[in-house]
Order: sequence, then structure tokens, then C-alpha cells
Amino acid sequence: MGVMSSRLNEFAARYTAAWCSHDAASVASFHAEDGSLTINEGPPAVGRAAITAAAQGFMTDFPDLVVRLDRVDVDNDRVRYHRTLTGTNTGPGGTGNTVRITGHEEWRMGADGRIAESRGHFDEAEYRRQLHAGAPIR
Repeated sequence: MGVMSSRLNEFAARYTAAWCSHDAASVASFHAEDGSLTINEGPPAVGRAAITAAAQGFMTDFPDLVVRLDRVDVDNDRVRYHRTLTGTNTGPGGTGNTVRITGHEEWRMGADGRIAESRGHFDEAEYRRQLHAGAPIR
């Protein structure tokens, strides 16, 4: 389990760096060719082109987007990638407010070592509140 956990932590660190690079196609490359990404209970983005578009949406809305890896948990065949997203909503039509939201993705890894299925979760009500009022001051 230690070697697998170490590999998943390295994978998660590279995935985080892809998000911080603002290269949406790089984020999608961590997913299987026919992989999926579902954010909260929204419709799944299936395939790398759709995942690229979903990632690009966040990158456009938050040009200064930073994603921080908080931790990785492994439970049988599921991996939980915990992260914090911080950025200022200055993209087209943005509010100009800063958002800092924690959440996680539940990954099912494919045989190719890439993400076959990702189910992302974050507090959408808090996210919307921060879009309009800004992140709490720490």
C-alpha cells in the first residue's frame, strides 16, 4: 500500500501542477481517453475534449487560479483527492471577488493509470456566496 500511496501522491501533485499551469488540456491528460469528470451533481464531462472545456471554464473565470493539494486518501479502489481552489473571479462577467473553496474529487483509476472517473464535490452554496461577497478573511 505504501508504494501505491506514494505513486498516487506523486500523481496528485502533478495533477495539481497541471491545474496551476492554466493549461486545461494538461489537466485533461490525467484522465483516460474516455474518462469523465462530474462536478457536484452536474452533467458529466466525458472524454478529454469535454474535460478540457470544463477545466478551461474555471481557468477563464479565475485567471489567477491556484489549486493546492491538501491530501490524498486511498480506500480500496477509490482515491480521494482533497484540494483548495483560490482565485479572483475577474474573467468575463466576473464579480471581481476572491473565492477560496475546499473540496475533493473521488477518483476511480483506470488500468492505464489515469483517472477513469472523477466525481468532484464542493460546497456550491458557499462558492456562490463567495462569488458575490468574497472569501472570508483569514
